[in-house]
Formats: sequence, structure tokens, C-alpha cells
Amino acid sequence: MENIILGTAGHIDHGKTSLVKALTGIETDRLKEEKQRGITIELGFAFLDLPGGTHIGIVDMPGHEKFVKNMVAGSSGIDVVTMVIAADEGVMPQTREHMEICHLMGIEHGLIALTKTDLVDEDLLELALEDIHDFVDGTFLEDQPVIPVSSATGQGLDDFVAALEKICRQLPERRFSSIFRLPVDRVFSMKGFGTVITGTLTSGQIRVGEDIMVYPKRIVSKVRGIQVHSSSMNEAGPGTRTAINFQGLDKESVDRGDILSTPDTLIESYMVDAGFHYLKSNAKPAKVRTRVRFHSGTSEILGYMVLLDRDELLPGEDALVQFRLESPVCCIKDDRYVIRSYSPVKTIGGGAILNPVARKYRHMDAAVIQGLTGLAADDPEQTILFFLSLNGYKGLSFNDLRVMTNLSDKKLSTTLQKLLAQQAVIQTDKEKQTFVSGAFFDDFKKKVLEKIQHYHTANPLKEGMPTQELKSKFRYIKDPRFFNILFSRLEKENAVIQDKNLVKLTDFKVALQVDQHQIKEDILRIYRSAGLTPPFFRTVCLDLDLDKKTAMDVLQMLIDEKQIIKTKDDLYFDAQAMARLEAELVTFLKNNESITTPEFKDMTGISRKFVIPLIEYFDAIHLTIRVGDTRQLRRKS
Repeated sequence: MENIILGTAGHIDHGKTSLVKALTGIETDRLKEEKQRGITIELGFAFLDLPGGTHIGIVDMPGHEKFVKNMVAGSSGIDVVTMVIAADEGVMPQTREHMEICHLMGIEHGLIALTKTDLVDEDLLELALEDIHDFVDGTFLEDQPVIPVSSATGQGLDDFVAALEKICRQLPERRFSSIFRLPVDRVFSMKGFGTVITGTLTSGQIRVGEDIMVYPKRIVSKVRGIQVHSSSMNEAGPGTRTAINFQGLDKESVDRGDILSTPDTLIESYMVDAGFHYLKSNAKPAKVRTRVRFHSGTSEILGYMVLLDRDELLPGEDALVQFRLESPVCCIKDDRYVIRSYSPVKTIGGGAILNPVARKYRHMDAAVIQGLTGLAADDPEQTILFFLSLNGYKGLSFNDLRVMTNLSDKKLSTTLQKLLAQQAVIQTDKEKQTFVSGAFFDDFKKKVLEKIQHYHTANPLKEGMPTQELKSKFRYIKDPRFFNILFSRLEKENAVIQDKNLVKLTDFKVALQVDQHQIKEDILRIYRSAGLTPPFFRTVCLDLDLDKKTAMDVLQMLIDEKQIIKTKDDLYFDAQAMARLEAELVTFLKNNESITTPEFKDMTGISRKFVIPLIEYFDAIHLTIRVGDTRQLRRKS
């Protein structure tokens, strides 16, 4: 890899800062207090170009126990760690805690710098080497080189650089998300430049002129300039120590712990699910709900750790947990994190984020436990399907899935296409690229078909169920496109038939009982004989001694068959009489261009009670259009 981030770790006063200065010539202790006290308080930064051309960004982390939270912030994004151990003191408490933090942050590559060798004789040097050998046994540094060095005399520095270069050549390629992310570890102002933000660019790319958003505050600004290893660049990529100068961004509006990303990409959440390792060094078990300090990226947030798969967690054990936080975080699946106890403050464990946008579950929920356990297996298809199953009809957008899966855009697209082909995933919105679980979609189809069947059973004389009435049974689904896709698929499967505003099961047919056949004939006879002067339907019901529901069902059937036409209120007309009237009206308007209401009354020879509903009916079906006090044919007519 061309760009490597190297972090220093180790106990206070073991020579981390001196080693960095001896290697690079850069003094990383920049604060007045640091110089006065002779200790590193804040993160320090330097860079080094190895003989082979590899660029090394160096993060010098504080060793004092009071500043471990700063060390944790600096460990985010590190590729290689140098564990610094002084020959005159050997392994100390913060050496051990820093080793635990490196393990929890998923750091797998490094070497040991045995410093201050000029202060000890051969015997003490040998004792220090034995101490280190015991200390690294069973850790990721077990088989890594131990390089004796002296920052004061320069002894061993060339060997250290050679060992570091060998390790860097053997590093595997990083797996990066396509999302640009830079956790903020420092914010300052420079005269003539304005606000400058620094951090380790963990994924994605950023270019001069692009807009960025500060999360979780969601402040947007434009990139004015970029520096990588003190050199101005037009763009920066993952694995680099990056300084970005922003246009019109106040220093006070950004804090360490914030994250820079592209606008509307990251998702804020107060809850995350994770795999958690509880360190063996803990003295007592962790309970179901434990107050903790959650360290992710460069942030520290107070919250509670909730055990999901057990009632008690013993030292050395692994568990599925949920963190419920007091402030929002913007994580991505597989992000590493560290947990420190609330009081007294001590590192107690950590691990990797499984679900960056979680919700509350029931304790010991078997389906959730199984799903989260599957996420740890890192199967892209199962990861996508699990998250879609949690989101039901709402589904997830392509951008949501970028955050939830930590897959590159190309890998995510390829996996989604495969799942779409299998119908394990359904796309419900092409414009927004929204997807739902195929299993959920199939289950929802069953519910819809059940509602239609229930409607047919309750209304055997109605041609179908009004589409809007069906949708009203599922008010929680707001997007009409969801139903459009659903009906389209059901029609392709020959399960339903849509006709205008009605939907019915394919095999459904209106079936009249014997007495209903007679009712249908009686109603139709009354309207046929009445022509353009029909009785109100309530009168028909009284005359035939019909209960209203049965009568209305039969009437609706006649309307669906287009034998009866409804105008408004309680007035219905024979379709044949209406067809004759329509033809007469069209002929009149073609000869006279317009007609008044009195003229229409004279033409039909009926009372105003029927004239107004009829003339307004022809307006409603777009045969005529009202112009002042007259009606004219619409042009299409």
C-alpha cells in the first residue's frame, strides 16, 4: 500500500514522542502545557517517507492514564502500531491497556520499539527483552520484531525503519467502503486560511470544491483546500492523514468526534448493535444494563450497554450487545469501537459494529440474535436480507445499504442484482433505489389477497373491491408506488384483475341467488319503464319491500354492468334512456353550438328535479362544458 497510518502506543514517558522526532525531525508535542510537563496530552502528527516510497502518516498517542481517551481517538484508522517500551522500566500498566485497545480496535500488524537503550547495560536490556517476550505472548505482536533503539544517540533507527518497511510491504489491501469519511481529531484556525480540520481519512475520496457535511450537526460547507503530509493536493484518498480547509465554516461549529462525509450519506442513530469482547482483566461480570463510555472514531459518548443474548457477561467472554447512547453516532457496519467503564474509568472491552442503525428489541429475541450472529459471518447477501427484514414495508435505499453493509458500491450493486434476479429482494422505487425483502413482499401479498377474498365474501354481488378501500386497510404504507408494483405483480401472476378503480380475484364471479335474480329484474324493470323520470332509490326499496343492503348490492351490480347510471344523490337512470338522451343532446349542440338549462328542459320534457342532475352528469363525463349560463360540446366530443 502506498499510504500507511502508523500509531505509537505505550506507557507515559517511554519515549514515543522522542522516537517520532528522531525518525522524522518533527516535534509532535505542540501545546505549551505538553512542553512544560514533558508529557503528551493531545494527539500529535508527523509523516515519514520510507526508502521504498511508502508514505507513512504517524499518529503519536498520549501514554498517561488520564489521556487514554485521546489515545483511543488516535487509534481509529491505524494500519500499523509501534508498541513503545522503555528498556529501563519494561512493561507498565498503560502498556497493557494500550495493547488491549489495539486488539479491540482490530489492529493486527505492528512491531516493538525498545527505547532508551542508551540508559541501560546489557543485563537490564536482556531482562527487558524477556519481559517483552512474555508480554506479547498470544497477541498480534507475538512474532513481530523487537528493535532496540535510542532516540538520543540514533542507535537502531535504521533497523527500525527497515523492519517497518518490511511490515508495510506485507500488509494486505484494505477493504474500503465507497463512502467518504474523516473522523475529526483536530480543529483550528489559520490566518489567511480559515478553519482547518484534520483526521485520518478512513474511506472514500474527497476533492477540492466538493461539498461536505459535518455529522451529526449536518452543517454543509465546501472544501477550499486539501493537504496530505503537508503537501497541497487536489484530492485525498483512504489511509492518509488529511488536513482540509473549509470555506465559510466557523471553528466553533466543529468538534473532535464529529465526522466529515458527503451530504445526506451517513445516518445518525442513538442505538447500535455490536459484537462485544469483555476483557479478561475485568474483575467482575457485566450486567444486562451497564453505564459505559462508548468510543468510536474520535468520539466519546456516554450511554448504556444492554446485553441481548444473556443476563450476565463474564470476563473473557463475547456477547451480542446494544449500546443506547446519549448523543447520536454515525457508524458504518464493521467499525471498531472501545468501551470504557463510567467510573472509575477503565477500558473494559470493545469489538465491531454489526448494526449501525438499531432499534430496541425484546431481551433474548431469538430471531434478532440469529440475525446479528449471521452479520458477524460477513456474508453480503445475508447481511442485506437481514437488514431488509428489519425494515419491513419501508425497505432501505441503496445509500442506506451502503451504511448498513460496508460494501463498496460495485459489490453492493452486484449483490443486489443477484438478489433481485432471485426475487429475494424487490425494488419498490427505481428513482430512489428503494428495496424491500422478497419474503416480506410475499407475506404482504398474502395479506392483500386475504383482504380481497374477505371483501368478496362479505359483498358477493359487487364486481370488485374499490382500490382505495383496499389501500385504506394498510394506512401505514404511504407510498402509492408500493401498491402499483404489488398490483402489477399480482396481475402478472394471474392472481387479481384490475378494472379502473376496482380490484378482484381472478376466479371471482358475481353469483346471484334465485331471489336476487328476481330483485335484479324488478329493479331494472322499474328504471326501464321510468326512463328519464325515475323514482328515488329509497322509494324503489319501499315499493319492492327490500332490505337496503341487498337492494344496494343488486343496484351496484347493475351499475357495474352499465345497465343503470348514477347521477347524484339518490337518483339513478336507465342506461338505454341515457344513451338516447346523449345522442339527442349531441345532435342539438352540433346544430346550435350551445344549450341553456331551460332549452334542455324543453328538449327532454322533464321537470327541473331531473334536469339539473342530468345536465351536470353530462358535464361530469366531459361530454359538455359550462360556459356562462350555457353548455357547449367539449372539443373531443
